[in-house]
Amino acid sequence: MRRNEPASVQPALTEEDVPHWDHEADVIVIGAGFAGLAAAIEARSAEASVIVIEKMRAPGGNSSLSEGGIAAPNTQIQKRLGIEDSPDLMYEDMVRAGLGLNHPALVRELVMRAEETFRWSADYLGVPYIDRIDQFGGHSVPRCYAATGVTGSTIIKRQVAKLAELGIRIRVQTRFERFVLDQKGAVCGMHVRAGYDHKNPEAGADAYIKAGKAVVLTTGGFGADVSFRTAQDPRLGADIDTTNTPYATAEALVEALRIQAMPVHLSHIQLGPWASPDEKGYGAGPRFADYTLFQYGLIVSPHTSKRIVNELADRKIVADAILAVGRPCIGIADERSLQQSGWAIDRALKKGVVRQFAALSDLSAHYGLDEQALASTIERFNGYVTQRADPEFGKPIIDGAAPIAHPPYYAMRLWPKVHHTMGGVRIDESARVIDLDGCPIPHLFAAGEVAGGVHGACRLGSCAITDCLVFGRIAGRNAATS
Repeated sequence: MRRNEPASVQPALTEEDVPHWDHEADVIVIGAGFAGLAAAIEARSAEASVIVIEKMRAPGGNSSLSEGGIAAPNTQIQKRLGIEDSPDLMYEDMVRAGLGLNHPALVRELVMRAEETFRWSADYLGVPYIDRIDQFGGHSVPRCYAATGVTGSTIIKRQVAKLAELGIRIRVQTRFERFVLDQKGAVCGMHVRAGYDHKNPEAGADAYIKAGKAVVLTTGGFGADVSFRTAQDPRLGADIDTTNTPYATAEALVEALRIQAMPVHLSHIQLGPWASPDEKGYGAGPRFADYTLFQYGLIVSPHTSKRIVNELADRKIVADAILAVGRPCIGIADERSLQQSGWAIDRALKKGVVRQFAALSDLSAHYGLDEQALASTIERFNGYVTQRADPEFGKPIIDGAAPIAHPPYYAMRLWPKVHHTMGGVRIDESARVIDLDGCPIPHLFAAGEVAGGVHGACRLGSCAITDCLVFGRIAGRNAATS
């Protein structure tokens, strides 16, 4: 459906409404991000014929914009470094961050398959990972791995190459419009707009694709869909920026709801606390904030020059704390923190998102902080680092952390942006889409951000790619045998 058309005039289609089928395959995958490409690879490996459609000019979407981080417990890297981890511990971390709203069976499926899926991405797809492991907010131990280049496009390129090897072509500029149902109410195909152009919604022509076995919905989240997201959370209007591409919208999700898919957690929308108001979209600042500032530094209020939160808490806790201040807060780290993190920030410095200061007095003056109050805050924080315990906020003092006392100092303004939508359609452990009566919708599967229930109220960093690959693979395999 085109967004300027009233939803009320767009009923689900039946086979009788289809003038002819233009294309046919066993499995049709809607969306070419992490989850969709994983589903296509598994479906083809199960000897099903596959068509992948993507509304944009190239595959990837938000997946390509991500930092390419994947979380997995009990890996060989952890064992080599003496890090004790387990699926049970990762489960506990995810449910704690999700405020207990996560659907337990989905979380259990994810954590039990995470390590094998991580190895699959490296060994079967050939994804190169940096030989390091990070601990992000809400994780009890380091279990997060970054693809080379620290970008999701590294993984997407390997997935696309594998699809080419398997003989599958991605049909880009093909926008999903509506599901087609057979006489029994099962999904049997779809109406699409072939030749879609996001600059001209009327471009292209209608086409119909028949699914011999099943359809897999992997269209991502709706973080850039201001109308839909404000219906779920009125605070998130157009004045709140997003890290998503402008095309992360809800139309495919709406079509799933139209055929009675059960909605789950639609109002739980994650804000990225590591974002900056000094750049648009995702930008360059989050890498400094997530990998250096939150792990080794501190966040202070512009009103009091005092800390406001455990910087290594989960995203919801940190974002809510910043929003409660009412103005962008200031994140501070030093040269030793930057060197310990191992990440370059040249791009963020060049853009002026991260700023460098020779002394804390210069930093205080630039941001209008109280110099004495800030000095007292940092002295107290340094004491916690030295004693390896933070009684004030409970921040874990990770290996390599040291007092903030080594100039130059680095700082950035922090203000959350819409990043991830935890809600979507309900799925079961087999990635089947569940209807309002609690029954599977025949021949419809879903995976990735369009599916709700996995993360509850808050997703932990690096768990999205794990989610997409785990359930994308499940969806593809089961679609091929449905």
